[in-house]
Amino acid sequence: MIVVASSNGVVGIEDAVQVLREGGSALDAVEAGIRLVEANPEDHSVGYSGYPNLLGDVELDASIMDGNTMAAGAVGALKGYTYAISVARKVMEKLPHVFLVGDGAARFAGEMGFEARDLLTPEPRQVWMDRLQRDLPPDVLSRLREQPDLWKWVEVATDPKKAGGTVNFLAQDADGDICAGASTSGWAWKYPGRLGDSPIIGAGVYADSRFGAAACTGMGEMAIRACTAHSIVIYLKMGADAGGAGHQAMVDLNDLEGPYLSDMNTLVLDREGNHAGFSSSEGRSYVYMTEAMNGPVYAPRAVVSVKYRWERNREAAPSASGSENSI
Repeated sequence: MIVVASSNGVVGIEDAVQVLREGGSALDAVEAGIRLVEANPEDHSVGYSGYPNLLGDVELDASIMDGNTMAAGAVGALKGYTYAISVARKVMEKLPHVFLVGDGAARFAGEMGFEARDLLTPEPRQVWMDRLQRDLPPDVLSRLREQPDLWKWVEVATDPKKAGGTVNFLAQDADGDICAGASTSGWAWKYPGRLGDSPIIGAGVYADSRFGAAACTGMGEMAIRACTAHSIVIYLKMGADAGGAGHQAMVDLNDLEGPYLSDMNTLVLDREGNHAGFSSSEGRSYVYMTEAMNGPVYAPRAVVSVKYRWERNREAAPSASGSENSI
């Protein structure tokens, strides 16, 4: 039995392992671990206290996949509910659907008995306001919700260094069943309704207990285009080990073109319990813990070079100063 998580998952990994020790499923463990990250006010990339979109609204995305049945549930652009991962699991268990978004996801969360709350806390609100005051003219900022060309101002305000930020959990239980899950508040200052890879099965997460599971964090648009999590599991199916599968999927990202390419990180867990982590940046790590361990261990992610490009759209609006500074 083992749980593997992105480094911010350290706050929930011991509880996840305890679920496995008590006979819980991999699905139970992933949900339990992620919920603690979603409730952590110090983590501004996930759940409560996450960074908002351009309009100041916190929108949450999450997905969970049971590798035993390959059933899955996901929510996107969910407002007003902390535990997006639990809402995603309810989608999987209670509906004939896989994916709910926006108002429908929020309505469903309420029907399932989840408690509504304001997700925007003072610190991320101040960071959001400081960024907008720096880069948007006062007349635009004062009427931001009424702007007919909001798309232009998204590019001015966006921060590629805050384009990522997600929690990933992979788990294998005593029966050998594997589960993958992810949750995020998404790209800081994103266009309202934007979805990254985290809620998209095959992009941000994928699990098949016959072979293994994978999850991603980073610039979700890249994982969506490359179907990165699914690719990793396919490479496992083709006979690659955890290291080889993860490495090849990272290399595949270099086939992507376009003006917006940024960081990517992946996690892999195979059916034998072997695990690996990868990043396009130096110094990144992940955590893992088995039922026999007293606590989690940090492991370095192997670095795989992925091209970086951030070219501003020339049609986008100028910054508050009227300059054409890149972001």
